[in-house]
Amino acid sequence: MLNSSLKKEAIEKLKKAVNQYEKSSKTLQSNAIKLHNARTYGVDVIQKVEEYINILANTPKEFEKRFEQVHINIASFKALSEISYDEKEMIKLAGGGTAAGVAAGVATAALAPTAAMAIATTFGTASTGVAISGLSGAAATNAALAWLGGGALAAGGGGMAGGSALLALAGPIGWGIGAASLAAGGYFASKKNKEAAIKADKERVEIVKATRVLDATSTEITNLKSSTQTLATKLEQSLISFISNTKNINSFTAFSQDERNLLLAIINNTESLSALFMKEFGK
Repeated sequence: MLNSSLKKEAIEKLKKAVNQYEKSSKTLQSNAIKLHNARTYGVDVIQKVEEYINILANTPKEFEKRFEQVHINIASFKALSEISYDEKEMIKLAGGGTAAGVAAGVATAALAPTAAMAIATTFGTASTGVAISGLSGAAATNAALAWLGGGALAAGGGGMAGGSALLALAGPIGWGIGAASLAAGGYFASKKNKEAAIKADKERVEIVKATRVLDATSTEITNLKSSTQTLATKLEQSLISFISNTKNINSFTAFSQDERNLLLAIINNTESLSALFMKEFGK
């Protein structure tokens, strides 16, 4: 039949593109979980540093200001991490937003709870930072829930790559097409060969674009995870060493100049670690 091989080849390429997309999507989810775990460890280390500083007497006022910035940097991550994940609530919230917000919310709601929290804190930390940093309790929780429903993305949060990646995770909803179902179903069977081939090629192009966004963002996530893990580990080691070498000192004024410099370096690294929580992908 005329153009039958063209049609068959186009459909096979579409199926391969869908399979590759699914692999990339799972890889991104896995990397997001690893980043979430590294950030959770980072928050624990930051809290240890702050707890130590708080028991010291006569610390400079500068320290308090530095930790205020640290709190701002990690506020939205903590808020998003600590909320109670509710799939039905996510879908409900998603239903009230723009097309982009709905896609993002549905994408998040469709994930397993662990992956959903990882995705939320990966793409939502920076974009909700300003809004959540000044909130507490129920207000912070509501703001976090609103982000999970797609509100932040609909408002342009998360950076271009971050927003595109989250929409790509939504599958056909994010793409604005039904490629997966088209490839698996009987849609093309009723179409003329040439028409079916053109349609399949168009769908494949969109999927390839979505896959490239996922792959690029996965690389960014992996790099950020490594940076976060490395800095958090070094910071914890520095803190343990410092406390061990100054265990009989409980006042900042009793430290030698070298010890003061070491403690200042620990605080500098604490702020640097917290700044990694404000990373926006694609920027």
